[in-house]
Amino acid sequence: MSAHGAAQPMTAHPATAPLQGTAQVPGDKSISHRALILGALSVGETRITGLLEGQDVLDTAAAMRAFGAEVTRHGPGAWSVHGVGVGGFAEPDRVIDCGNSGTGVRLIMGAMATTAIAATFTGDASLNKRPMRRVTDPLALFGAQAVGRAGGRLPMTVIGAADPVPVRYALPVASAQVKSAVLLAGLNAPGDTVVIEATPTRDHTERMLRGFGATLTTQDTPEGRMITLTGQPELRAQTVAVPRDPSSAAFPVCAALMVPGSDLRVPGVSQNPTRNGLYLTLQDMGADIAFENPREEGGEPVADLRLRHTGTLRGVTVPPERAASMIDEYPILAALAATAEGPTVMAGIAELRVKESDRIDAMARGLEACGVRIEETEDSLTVHGGAVPGGATVASRLDHRIAMSFLCLGLAARAPVTVDDGAPIATSFPAFEGLMAALGARIEHAALTCA
Repeated sequence: MSAHGAAQPMTAHPATAPLQGTAQVPGDKSISHRALILGALSVGETRITGLLEGQDVLDTAAAMRAFGAEVTRHGPGAWSVHGVGVGGFAEPDRVIDCGNSGTGVRLIMGAMATTAIAATFTGDASLNKRPMRRVTDPLALFGAQAVGRAGGRLPMTVIGAADPVPVRYALPVASAQVKSAVLLAGLNAPGDTVVIEATPTRDHTERMLRGFGATLTTQDTPEGRMITLTGQPELRAQTVAVPRDPSSAAFPVCAALMVPGSDLRVPGVSQNPTRNGLYLTLQDMGADIAFENPREEGGEPVADLRLRHTGTLRGVTVPPERAASMIDEYPILAALAATAEGPTVMAGIAELRVKESDRIDAMARGLEACGVRIEETEDSLTVHGGAVPGGATVASRLDHRIAMSFLCLGLAARAPVTVDDGAPIATSFPAFEGLMAALGARIEHAALTCA
Protein backbone atom coordinates (compact mmCIF):
# COMPACT_ATOMS: atom_id res chain seq x y z
CA MET A 1 0.00 0.00 0.00
CA SER A 2 1.35 3.39 -0.98
CA ALA A 3 1.30 6.36 1.31
CA HIS A 4 -0.58 8.04 -1.53
CA GLY A 5 -3.41 5.48 -1.60
CA ALA A 6 -3.51 2.15 -3.38
CA ALA A 7 -0.20 1.00 -4.82
CA GLN A 8 0.28 1.81 -8.50
CA PRO A 9 2.56 -0.80 -10.10
CA MET A 10 4.26 0.34 -13.29
CA THR A 11 6.18 -1.65 -15.92
CA ALA A 12 8.85 -0.43 -18.32
CA HIS A 13 9.28 -2.49 -21.48
CA PRO A 14 12.56 -2.84 -23.39
CA ALA A 15 12.87 -0.06 -25.96
CA THR A 16 12.41 -1.12 -29.58
CA ALA A 17 13.43 2.27 -30.99
CA PRO A 18 15.64 5.18 -29.91
CA LEU A 19 14.38 7.82 -27.47
CA GLN A 20 14.12 11.08 -29.38
CA GLY A 21 12.77 14.58 -28.94
CA THR A 22 12.77 17.41 -26.43
CA ALA A 23 12.27 16.70 -22.73
CA GLN A 24 10.69 19.63 -20.91
CA VAL A 25 11.55 18.62 -17.36
CA PRO A 26 9.89 20.35 -14.40
CA GLY A 27 11.19 23.24 -12.34
CA ASP A 28 13.91 22.68 -9.78
CA LYS A 29 12.48 21.19 -6.59
CA SER A 30 15.09 22.71 -4.27
CA ILE A 31 14.57 26.21 -5.64
CA SER A 32 10.77 25.83 -5.66
CA HIS A 33 10.72 25.02 -1.93
CA ARG A 34 12.99 27.96 -1.13
CA ALA A 35 11.08 30.42 -3.31
CA LEU A 36 7.87 29.70 -1.40
CA ILE A 37 9.52 29.90 2.02
CA LEU A 38 11.53 33.06 1.34
CA GLY A 39 8.50 34.63 -0.32
CA ALA A 40 6.54 33.95 2.87
CA LEU A 41 9.30 35.56 4.96
CA SER A 42 9.43 38.67 2.77
CA VAL A 43 7.47 41.90 2.71
CA GLY A 44 5.31 42.31 -0.39
CA GLU A 45 4.32 40.00 -3.23
CA THR A 46 6.79 37.49 -4.61
CA ARG A 47 5.99 36.24 -8.12
CA ILE A 48 7.23 32.79 -9.11
CA THR A 49 7.29 31.22 -12.57
CA GLY A 50 8.30 27.66 -13.39
CA LEU A 51 7.43 26.37 -9.92
CA LEU A 52 7.49 22.60 -9.67
CA GLU A 53 3.93 21.47 -8.97
CA GLY A 54 4.86 18.08 -7.53
CA GLN A 55 3.29 17.04 -4.25
CA ASP A 56 6.40 17.86 -2.19
CA VAL A 57 6.29 21.51 -3.25
CA LEU A 58 2.49 21.71 -2.98
CA ASP A 59 2.85 20.56 0.65
CA THR A 60 5.31 23.39 1.30
CA ALA A 61 2.86 25.88 -0.27
CA ALA A 62 0.13 24.61 2.06
CA ALA A 63 2.47 24.95 5.02
CA MET A 64 3.23 28.60 4.16
CA ARG A 65 -0.51 29.27 4.10
CA ALA A 66 -0.81 27.65 7.53
CA PHE A 67 1.87 30.03 8.86
CA GLY A 68 -0.09 33.05 7.60
CA ALA A 69 1.24 33.81 4.12
CA GLU A 70 -1.15 34.25 1.20
CA VAL A 71 -0.13 31.74 -1.49
CA THR A 72 -1.99 31.76 -4.81
CA ARG A 73 -1.69 29.71 -7.99
CA HIS A 74 -2.35 31.75 -11.14
CA GLY A 75 -1.68 29.09 -13.78
CA PRO A 76 0.74 26.28 -14.59
CA GLY A 77 3.92 27.01 -12.65
CA ALA A 78 2.81 30.62 -11.96
CA TRP A 79 2.35 31.44 -8.27
CA SER A 80 2.43 34.43 -5.96
CA VAL A 81 3.23 34.70 -2.26
CA HIS A 82 2.22 37.65 -0.10
CA GLY A 83 4.71 37.40 2.72
CA VAL A 84 4.48 38.16 6.43
CA GLY A 85 8.08 39.28 6.92
CA VAL A 86 10.92 37.83 8.97
CA GLY A 87 9.56 36.83 12.38
CA GLY A 88 5.99 37.26 11.18
CA PHE A 89 4.87 33.63 11.04
CA ALA A 90 1.56 32.99 12.80
CA GLU A 91 1.06 29.84 14.86
CA PRO A 92 -0.66 27.24 12.65
CA ASP A 93 -3.95 25.82 13.88
CA ARG A 94 -3.35 22.38 12.40
CA VAL A 95 -0.63 19.80 12.02
CA ILE A 96 1.78 20.59 9.17
CA ASP A 97 1.87 17.56 6.85
CA CYS A 98 5.02 17.63 4.71
CA GLY A 99 4.18 14.41 2.89
CA ASN A 100 7.35 12.82 1.50
CA SER A 101 9.58 15.88 1.62
CA GLY A 102 12.65 15.94 3.85
CA THR A 103 13.67 19.25 2.29
CA GLY A 104 10.29 20.81 3.01
CA VAL A 105 10.02 19.79 6.65
CA ARG A 106 13.63 20.60 7.57
CA LEU A 107 13.62 24.03 5.93
CA ILE A 108 10.25 24.94 7.41
CA MET A 109 11.41 23.89 10.87
CA GLY A 110 14.36 26.25 10.47
CA ALA A 111 12.20 29.10 9.19
CA MET A 112 9.90 28.99 12.25
CA ALA A 113 12.45 27.99 14.94
CA THR A 114 13.33 31.55 15.99
CA THR A 115 9.73 32.82 16.23
CA ALA A 116 7.81 32.31 19.48
CA ILE A 117 5.23 29.91 18.08
CA ALA A 118 4.71 26.14 18.16
CA ALA A 119 4.06 23.84 15.23
CA THR A 120 3.61 20.09 14.90
CA PHE A 121 5.00 18.33 11.82
CA THR A 122 4.25 14.95 10.30
CA GLY A 123 4.69 13.21 6.97
CA ASP A 124 4.10 9.97 5.12
CA ALA A 125 5.45 6.61 6.23
CA SER A 126 8.78 7.28 4.55
CA LEU A 127 9.33 10.78 5.96
CA ASN A 128 8.32 9.69 9.46
CA LYS A 129 11.25 7.25 9.47
CA ARG A 130 13.85 9.87 8.57
CA PRO A 131 16.12 11.47 11.21
CA MET A 132 15.25 15.02 12.25
CA ARG A 133 17.77 15.38 15.08
CA ARG A 134 20.39 16.54 12.58
CA VAL A 135 18.20 19.66 12.23
CA THR A 136 16.65 19.99 15.69
CA ASP A 137 20.05 19.78 17.45
CA PRO A 138 21.41 22.96 15.81
CA LEU A 139 18.01 24.66 16.10
CA ALA A 140 18.20 24.05 19.86
CA LEU A 141 21.31 26.26 19.93
CA PHE A 142 19.07 29.18 18.92
CA GLY A 143 16.76 28.35 21.86
CA ALA A 144 14.14 26.24 20.03
CA GLN A 145 12.76 23.04 21.54
CA ALA A 146 11.63 19.87 19.76
CA VAL A 147 9.68 16.89 21.04
CA GLY A 148 9.10 13.91 18.79
CA ARG A 149 9.17 10.14 18.54
CA ALA A 150 12.08 7.99 19.63
CA GLY A 151 15.19 8.64 17.58
CA GLY A 152 14.15 12.22 16.85
CA ARG A 153 11.55 11.25 14.28
CA LEU A 154 8.21 12.67 13.17
CA PRO A 155 5.54 13.42 14.24
CA MET A 156 7.33 16.21 16.11
CA THR A 157 6.41 19.49 17.76
CA VAL A 158 8.83 22.39 17.48
CA ILE A 159 8.55 25.33 19.91
CA GLY A 160 10.27 28.39 18.52
CA ALA A 161 12.70 30.44 20.60
CA ALA A 162 11.14 33.45 22.30
CA ASP A 163 14.55 35.14 22.63
CA PRO A 164 16.72 33.60 19.91
CA VAL A 165 20.48 33.97 19.90
CA PRO A 166 22.75 33.72 16.86
CA VAL A 167 24.86 30.58 16.52
CA ARG A 168 28.08 29.37 15.02
CA TYR A 169 27.64 25.85 13.68
CA ALA A 170 30.00 23.48 11.90
CA LEU A 171 28.05 20.91 9.88
CA PRO A 172 28.90 17.37 11.04
CA VAL A 173 27.66 15.97 7.70
CA ALA A 174 27.49 17.50 4.23
CA SER A 175 23.82 18.49 4.08
CA ALA A 176 22.27 21.43 2.25
CA GLN A 177 19.06 20.81 4.20
CA VAL A 178 20.76 21.27 7.58
CA LYS A 179 22.76 24.25 6.36
CA SER A 180 19.61 25.88 5.01
CA ALA A 181 17.61 25.21 8.18
CA VAL A 182 20.28 26.95 10.27
CA LEU A 183 20.49 29.92 7.90
CA LEU A 184 16.70 30.32 7.82
CA ALA A 185 16.61 30.20 11.61
CA GLY A 186 19.35 32.82 11.71
CA LEU A 187 17.14 35.27 9.84
CA ASN A 188 15.20 36.11 13.01
CA ALA A 189 18.15 36.01 15.43
CA PRO A 190 20.08 39.19 16.24
CA GLY A 191 23.69 39.42 15.15
CA ASP A 192 25.56 37.09 12.84
CA THR A 193 24.81 33.40 12.40
CA VAL A 194 27.75 31.42 10.99
CA VAL A 195 27.61 28.02 9.27
CA ILE A 196 30.79 26.15 8.37
CA GLU A 197 30.74 23.28 5.89
CA ALA A 198 33.81 21.14 5.27
CA THR A 199 32.36 19.99 1.93
CA PRO A 200 30.43 22.57 -0.12
CA THR A 201 26.79 21.61 -0.72
CA ARG A 202 24.15 23.06 -3.05
CA ASP A 203 24.08 26.81 -2.53
CA HIS A 204 20.55 27.74 -3.62
CA THR A 205 19.70 29.10 -0.16
CA GLU A 206 22.69 31.45 -0.13
CA ARG A 207 21.99 32.71 -3.64
CA MET A 208 18.31 33.28 -2.91
CA LEU A 209 18.87 34.93 0.47
CA ARG A 210 21.10 37.49 -1.23
CA GLY A 211 18.50 37.95 -3.95
CA PHE A 212 15.81 38.65 -1.36
CA GLY A 213 18.01 41.28 0.31
CA ALA A 214 19.78 39.49 3.14
CA THR A 215 23.39 40.33 3.99
CA LEU A 216 25.31 37.10 3.53
CA THR A 217 28.98 36.45 2.88
CA THR A 218 30.96 33.32 2.13
CA GLN A 219 34.68 32.71 2.47
CA ASP A 220 36.98 29.72 2.30
CA THR A 221 38.84 29.08 5.55
CA PRO A 222 41.03 26.27 6.93
CA GLU A 223 37.86 24.94 8.62
CA GLY A 224 35.92 24.90 5.36
CA ARG A 225 33.48 27.23 3.65
CA MET A 226 32.25 29.81 6.16
CA ILE A 227 28.81 31.37 5.54
CA THR A 228 27.90 34.41 7.62
CA LEU A 229 24.33 35.74 7.72
CA THR A 230 23.36 39.01 9.40
CA GLY A 231 20.09 38.49 11.23
CA GLN A 232 16.82 40.42 11.28
CA PRO A 233 16.88 41.84 7.74
CA GLU A 234 13.78 43.04 5.94
CA LEU A 235 13.55 40.64 3.03
CA ARG A 236 12.11 42.20 -0.11
CA ALA A 237 9.66 40.37 -2.37
CA GLN A 238 11.18 39.19 -5.64
CA THR A 239 10.31 37.79 -9.04
CA VAL A 240 11.73 34.28 -9.20
CA ALA A 241 12.14 32.28 -12.42
CA VAL A 242 12.75 28.68 -11.37
CA PRO A 243 15.20 26.87 -13.69
CA ARG A 244 14.58 23.26 -14.69
CA ASP A 245 15.65 20.59 -12.24
CA PRO A 246 18.95 18.81 -13.01
CA SER A 247 17.90 15.92 -10.77
CA SER A 248 14.70 15.40 -12.76
CA ALA A 249 16.58 15.86 -16.06
CA ALA A 250 18.85 13.00 -14.99
CA PHE A 251 16.13 10.42 -15.71
CA PRO A 252 15.45 11.10 -19.41
CA VAL A 253 19.16 11.88 -19.90
CA CYS A 254 20.33 8.56 -18.45
CA ALA A 255 17.51 6.66 -20.13
CA ALA A 256 18.64 8.03 -23.50
CA LEU A 257 22.22 7.03 -22.73
CA MET A 258 21.00 3.44 -22.17
CA VAL A 259 18.97 3.11 -25.40
CA PRO A 260 20.97 2.81 -28.66
CA GLY A 261 20.48 5.58 -31.21
CA SER A 262 18.79 8.00 -28.81
CA ASP A 263 19.06 11.74 -29.48
CA LEU A 264 17.66 14.07 -26.84
CA ARG A 265 17.48 17.76 -26.04
CA VAL A 266 16.68 19.03 -22.52
CA PRO A 267 16.32 22.84 -22.45
CA GLY A 268 16.92 25.24 -19.58
CA VAL A 269 18.51 22.90 -17.02
CA SER A 270 20.24 24.39 -13.99
CA GLN A 271 24.03 24.21 -14.22
CA ASN A 272 24.68 25.27 -10.65
CA PRO A 273 28.21 23.98 -9.91
CA THR A 274 27.01 22.51 -6.61
CA ARG A 275 24.55 20.30 -8.55
CA ASN A 276 26.52 19.17 -11.61
CA GLY A 277 28.30 16.08 -10.30
CA LEU A 278 26.23 13.61 -12.32
CA TYR A 279 26.93 15.40 -15.60
CA LEU A 280 30.68 15.45 -14.91
CA THR A 281 30.45 11.72 -14.18
CA LEU A 282 28.55 11.05 -17.41
CA GLN A 283 31.32 12.79 -19.33
CA ASP A 284 33.88 10.65 -17.48
CA MET A 285 31.94 7.58 -18.65
CA GLY A 286 32.22 8.73 -22.27
CA ALA A 287 28.77 10.23 -22.77
CA ASP A 288 28.25 12.49 -25.78
CA ILE A 289 26.66 15.41 -23.96
CA ALA A 290 26.85 19.10 -24.84
CA PHE A 291 25.83 22.19 -22.87
CA GLU A 292 24.42 24.71 -25.31
CA ASN A 293 23.22 28.31 -25.00
CA PRO A 294 24.59 28.93 -21.47
CA ARG A 295 22.80 31.78 -19.70
CA GLU A 296 21.46 32.90 -16.33
CA GLU A 297 17.85 32.57 -15.17
CA GLY A 298 16.59 33.43 -11.71
CA GLY A 299 20.14 33.96 -10.45
CA GLU A 300 21.16 30.44 -11.53
CA PRO A 301 23.34 29.37 -14.47
CA VAL A 302 21.37 27.25 -16.96
CA ALA A 303 22.04 25.58 -20.31
CA ASP A 304 20.30 23.41 -22.89
CA LEU A 305 21.50 19.81 -22.77
CA ARG A 306 22.01 17.86 -26.00
CA LEU A 307 22.99 14.23 -25.82
CA ARG A 308 23.35 11.33 -28.19
CA HIS A 309 23.79 7.63 -27.59
CA THR A 310 26.99 6.89 -29.49
CA GLY A 311 27.94 3.61 -27.85
CA THR A 312 28.24 1.75 -24.58
CA LEU A 313 29.54 3.85 -21.69
CA ARG A 314 32.45 2.67 -19.54
CA GLY A 315 32.36 2.13 -15.81
CA VAL A 316 34.23 4.63 -13.64
CA THR A 317 35.17 5.29 -10.05
CA VAL A 318 33.19 8.34 -8.96
CA PRO A 319 35.33 10.64 -6.78
CA PRO A 320 33.88 10.55 -3.24
CA GLU A 321 34.28 14.31 -2.95
CA ARG A 322 31.75 14.65 -5.79
CA ALA A 323 28.97 13.08 -3.68
CA ALA A 324 27.51 16.31 -2.32
CA SER A 325 26.99 17.66 -5.84
CA MET A 326 25.06 14.59 -7.05
CA ILE A 327 23.62 12.97 -3.94
CA ASP A 328 20.12 12.63 -5.46
CA GLU A 329 21.43 11.21 -8.73
CA TYR A 330 23.15 8.06 -7.47
CA PRO A 331 20.06 5.85 -7.97
CA ILE A 332 19.77 6.65 -11.67
CA LEU A 333 23.57 6.51 -12.04
CA ALA A 334 23.48 3.00 -10.55
CA ALA A 335 20.85 2.00 -13.11
CA LEU A 336 22.92 3.45 -15.94
CA ALA A 337 26.05 1.77 -14.59
CA ALA A 338 24.31 -1.60 -14.92
CA THR A 339 24.38 -1.12 -18.70
CA ALA A 340 27.96 0.22 -18.88
CA GLU A 341 31.11 -1.76 -19.63
CA GLY A 342 32.94 -2.78 -16.45
CA PRO A 343 32.44 -1.75 -12.81
CA THR A 344 31.26 1.63 -11.56
CA VAL A 345 32.35 2.38 -8.00
CA MET A 346 30.34 4.88 -5.95
CA ALA A 347 31.92 5.54 -2.54
CA GLY A 348 31.39 8.09 0.23
CA ILE A 349 27.62 7.86 -0.18
CA ALA A 350 26.47 6.90 3.34
CA GLU A 351 24.05 9.85 3.23
CA LEU A 352 21.94 7.79 0.81
CA ARG A 353 20.93 5.52 3.68
CA VAL A 354 18.85 8.29 5.30
CA LYS A 355 17.03 9.59 2.23
CA GLU A 356 13.39 8.79 1.35
CA SER A 357 14.55 5.19 1.64
CA ASP A 358 17.88 3.49 2.27
CA ARG A 359 18.83 4.11 -1.33
CA ILE A 360 21.99 2.02 -1.28
CA ASP A 361 20.03 -1.02 -0.12
CA ALA A 362 17.07 -0.26 -2.40
CA MET A 363 19.24 -0.04 -5.51
CA ALA A 364 21.37 -3.04 -4.52
CA ARG A 365 18.39 -5.32 -3.95
CA GLY A 366 16.60 -4.13 -7.08
CA LEU A 367 19.66 -4.53 -9.29
CA GLU A 368 20.27 -8.02 -7.92
CA ALA A 369 16.67 -8.91 -8.74
CA CYS A 370 17.31 -7.72 -12.30
CA GLY A 371 20.36 -9.98 -12.61
CA VAL A 372 23.04 -7.34 -12.04
CA ARG A 373 26.10 -8.13 -9.90
CA ILE A 374 26.75 -5.59 -7.15
CA GLU A 375 28.97 -5.11 -4.14
CA GLU A 376 27.75 -3.08 -1.17
CA THR A 377 29.31 -1.58 1.96
CA GLU A 378 27.93 0.83 4.51
CA ASP A 379 28.95 3.82 2.38
CA SER A 380 29.51 2.45 -1.11
CA LEU A 381 27.93 0.61 -4.01
CA THR A 382 29.79 -1.04 -6.88
CA VAL A 383 27.78 -2.00 -9.95
CA HIS A 384 29.25 -4.45 -12.47
CA GLY A 385 27.89 -3.47 -15.87
CA GLY A 386 26.91 -5.53 -18.87
CA ALA A 387 23.71 -6.93 -20.30
CA VAL A 388 20.78 -6.57 -17.87
CA PRO A 389 18.40 -9.56 -17.79
CA GLY A 390 15.55 -7.65 -16.08
CA GLY A 391 12.25 -9.45 -15.71
CA ALA A 392 11.90 -8.50 -12.04
CA THR A 393 9.46 -6.66 -9.82
CA VAL A 394 11.34 -4.14 -7.67
CA ALA A 395 10.22 -2.47 -4.43
CA SER A 396 10.17 1.32 -4.80
CA ARG A 397 9.97 1.76 -0.98
CA LEU A 398 7.85 4.93 -1.28
CA ASP A 399 10.83 6.56 -3.00
CA HIS A 400 10.26 8.49 -6.22
CA ARG A 401 13.87 8.27 -7.37
CA ILE A 402 14.05 4.50 -6.87
CA ALA A 403 10.84 4.06 -8.88
CA MET A 404 11.98 6.23 -11.79
CA SER A 405 15.48 4.70 -11.84
CA PHE A 406 14.19 1.16 -12.32
CA LEU A 407 11.63 2.24 -14.90
CA CYS A 408 14.47 3.79 -16.90
CA LEU A 409 16.52 0.60 -16.49
CA GLY A 410 13.60 -1.42 -17.85
CA LEU A 411 13.99 0.36 -21.19
CA ALA A 412 17.47 -1.15 -21.57
CA ALA A 413 16.90 -4.58 -19.99
CA ARG A 414 16.24 -7.77 -21.95
CA ALA A 415 12.88 -8.27 -20.19
CA PRO A 416 10.43 -5.75 -18.67
CA VAL A 417 11.07 -4.29 -15.22
CA THR A 418 8.17 -3.56 -12.87
CA VAL A 419 8.15 -1.31 -9.81
CA ASP A 420 5.61 -2.24 -7.17
CA ASP A 421 4.45 1.35 -6.67
CA GLY A 422 4.99 4.29 -9.00
CA ALA A 423 2.71 6.66 -7.08
CA PRO A 424 5.58 8.41 -5.23
CA ILE A 425 6.85 9.74 -8.59
CA ALA A 426 4.20 12.46 -8.30
CA THR A 427 6.08 14.00 -5.36
CA SER A 428 8.78 15.39 -7.65
CA PHE A 429 8.02 14.61 -11.31
CA PRO A 430 4.27 14.30 -11.96
CA ALA A 431 4.80 14.53 -15.73
CA PHE A 432 7.38 11.72 -15.83
CA GLU A 433 5.18 9.07 -17.43
CA GLY A 434 3.84 11.36 -20.16
CA LEU A 435 7.24 12.90 -20.88
CA MET A 436 8.88 9.50 -21.28
CA ALA A 437 6.05 8.29 -23.51
CA ALA A 438 6.49 11.34 -25.77
CA LEU A 439 10.17 10.39 -26.18
CA GLY A 440 9.20 6.87 -27.27
CA ALA A 441 9.37 4.91 -24.01
CA ARG A 442 6.76 2.29 -23.23
CA ILE A 443 5.91 2.55 -19.52
CA GLU A 444 2.54 1.19 -18.45
CA HIS A 445 0.51 0.72 -15.33
CA ALA A 446 0.52 -2.93 -14.41
CA ALA A 447 -1.37 -5.33 -12.18
CA LEU A 448 0.67 -6.40 -9.17
CA THR A 449 0.59 -10.12 -8.59
CA CYS A 450 1.61 -12.00 -5.49
CA ALA A 451 4.09 -14.86 -5.72
